[in-house]
Amino acid sequence: MYDQEKIKPYDGDGEKGKLIAEMFDNIAPTYDTLNHRLSGNIDKGWRKKAIRQLLPFRPKKMLDIATGTGDFAILAANELKPEQLIGADISEGMMAIGREKVKAAGLSEVISFQKEDCLNLSFPDYTFDAVTAAFGIRNFQNLDKGLAEICRVLKKGGHLSIVELTTPVSFPMKQLFRIYSNTVLLNYAKFISKDKSAYEYLNKTVEAFPQGERMMEIFHKAGFAKSSFRRLTFGICTMYFAEK
Repeated sequence: MYDQEKIKPYDGDGEKGKLIAEMFDNIAPTYDTLNHRLSGNIDKGWRKKAIRQLLPFRPKKMLDIATGTGDFAILAANELKPEQLIGADISEGMMAIGREKVKAAGLSEVISFQKEDCLNLSFPDYTFDAVTAAFGIRNFQNLDKGLAEICRVLKKGGHLSIVELTTPVSFPMKQLFRIYSNTVLLNYAKFISKDKSAYEYLNKTVEAFPQGERMMEIFHKAGFAKSSFRRLTFGICTMYFAEK
């Protein structure tokens, strides 16, 4: 068990998946605002870099895991022009917002949403050309099983592109980021979302989540043949790319 898997939202009493769904349902109305403001909109650039990793492969059928309110799915549809993209999440509250955004973007024929348990995906083996995930895999109850499921539903030679929050590894950014995330981020999140405990959980999982070279080992264990990573913005975010 990885350290972040031991961390649960709220009082931690209950099955983690259900608590995660409850937490994201609660913060769904303010989630996008907080993401963009707290990162100074840098998160939009991170997402674009991660999507563009897939450009040479022209995926036709895609899955966006932990799709949330659909930002990554919409960006992928606009940048990659797939024939079909399914956004999967355990939070109906987040996906309800995503459906409205997809409709407004005129992408309803391409993007659909589906409630899914990331540890037990309902899709057959070898279904997708590419899978994407933005800021979601650290919430998996079981990281090994979740990545193995992603690998299972990918076609041979298919690709996984991930962007995930991480902690900087070098002085002074490591120390500055810890101060920022434990003061400014939490207080602002409490002011906007009225749910400080949810962001305390999310903050703890960033600090506990394996990153860099350790994630390369985890991808290999899950069944991926190749993997690579690139740290962005002094290591506040890491972009991962894996091939089945």
